[in-house]
Amino acid sequence: MGLDLEAALRCLLSYPLDLVRLGARWTDMEPSFGAFDPTELDRHLELVERSGKGVILSLGAVKNFGYPEFFVPAHRLPRPLPEGSLVGPQSHPELLAAAVEFVSRVVARYHRHPGVLAWQVEHEAVDPLGLEHSWRLTPEFVEREVQAVRAADPTRPVLISGFLAASLPVRLHQRWRTRGQGDSLALAERVADIIGVDYYPRHALAGAGGLGVYLDGARPSLPRTWRSDDRFGPARRVMITEGQAEPWEMVTSPPSPAGRVMYSCPPERVIANYNLCLSAAREAGIALDAYLFWGAEYWLRRAREGDRSYLEAFETVVGSPRSDPT
Repeated sequence: MGLDLEAALRCLLSYPLDLVRLGARWTDMEPSFGAFDPTELDRHLELVERSGKGVILSLGAVKNFGYPEFFVPAHRLPRPLPEGSLVGPQSHPELLAAAVEFVSRVVARYHRHPGVLAWQVEHEAVDPLGLEHSWRLTPEFVEREVQAVRAADPTRPVLISGFLAASLPVRLHQRWRTRGQGDSLALAERVADIIGVDYYPRHALAGAGGLGVYLDGARPSLPRTWRSDDRFGPARRVMITEGQAEPWEMVTSPPSPAGRVMYSCPPERVIANYNLCLSAAREAGIALDAYLFWGAEYWLRRAREGDRSYLEAFETVVGSPRSDPT
């Protein structure tokens, strides 16, 4: 979004937060065969440590948060993954071996870092990659990565995240796209120490001429959904790894029209989604470990353009920064 990454991180660390999430992106850290460049991640972890906050370090390897959510270096994947296929140890043993090598190397570098509280393996691990691709990692692929992480650091918990469908049409679509092996939340329930929930209740289906059609799953029935889902029992560690706090429209980069906000997530939804998740978890008997907002770059972009309403909504929840971040 045209932001200076380090300046944006410093800005966000000025807020009274307890936890942030950083990504170890394979493409950035392995620019060529045999190379390993942790310089940028080292610097970001140092900034977080100085701020006194904890870190969830997302390892990938194949999928990580942030568009395009796919970070395999070209030298590790000479041909695109076949659409509609399952990517597993049998079909892609070289990719799996390289992914295990990468996550093991990252954990070995940072396992003594006091601020790292948990390792995230993959991003929405066995779900299809957005709407652009239909290939999926198999549970066996991800389980091998988890085994490698635990071998390198048996002391910290492993987190796996998954998309929580918030409306019936999305739930049916998700069930179809993850048919045959289940979704990432089901995998997290089986193999992870922490279940990460990505919650986007409102998003665009179509738009033209300034008008749009939206699915809105932000409803009071969320507590019933969580109570009836065996994956979210009171004995499980659960956190919101992505709580919707920016628009989800029909384009990759959320629109930022001057003097207007997008219906999929106006500023008041930043607060409402947070309150809904916390109240739903409380009613369902779930003690959330944390709630991570997704959309900070968008808030900073809007603030740079003269609209601080998203930042102000965030501040309503977490409090004011130590100094004016904009």
